[in-house]
Amino acid sequence: MKLILIAIAVILVTIGLVWLIDKFIPTKLRPVLMIALWALIAFLGYQTFNSIYEPIKFNKVKEKRYAEVIAKMVDVRDSQLAHRQVNGDFAPDFESLIKFIDTAEFTITQRRVETVLDKERTRLFGGVETMKDITVIDTLGTVAVKDSLFKNSDRYRSMMNIPSIEGAKIEMKSGLLGEEGENKIPVFEAKLSKNIILADQNKDLLAQENETVSVDGVNGDAIRVGSLEEINTSGNWPKTYGDSE
Repeated sequence: MKLILIAIAVILVTIGLVWLIDKFIPTKLRPVLMIALWALIAFLGYQTFNSIYEPIKFNKVKEKRYAEVIAKMVDVRDSQLAHRQVNGDFAPDFESLIKFIDTAEFTITQRRVETVLDKERTRLFGGVETMKDITVIDTLGTVAVKDSLFKNSDRYRSMMNIPSIEGAKIEMKSGLLGEEGENKIPVFEAKLSKNIILADQNKDLLAQENETVSVDGVNGDAIRVGSLEEINTSGNWPKTYGDSE
């Protein structure tokens, strides 16, 4: 905004100079000075237009690319959560994760409550029958993880790649969180740097984007889901891009 106001002020001053030249400068010198000043006005007008248009163009590109990356991140998160549900931990890399999706199955269970004889209490009460409720888990069958998460799609095989962004590939790591001697908790993180996503865009605007701290923006210098430093499987994008949980 400051740059725009300065440019507008300079344009107004230049127009004033044009009027002064027309009023007081000798006729022979006027054409050269007038051309130079009008060229300056055109240049400043172009710069003012760009200062307004560049952020608009940047945001359009950013939103389109972010949406594509986030869609991939959601697939990564869902796949990793399935891996933890079945195996108890997170996959260390995409090769392992894809192999898991190709071969693993969810067990379908049903919980029900049954009333049965409480033998211990019956004995304590001298043979007076005492009943208790217990939860029974029945195994109904299995379903392939691939069918459950992706139905008829094989997009999971390339969930690490962003085809429309040259050289863009999601990084992913997994590990364990906790102190020695404690039961450690599995964690994972997948991320893609904004510097890669927006590598061909205005560098000043990109630098500002890397410092984003906002409830309606993607905070930090990368789009990420999960964390290696805390128990968290959420993404760092706002609801406008889809569910981050």
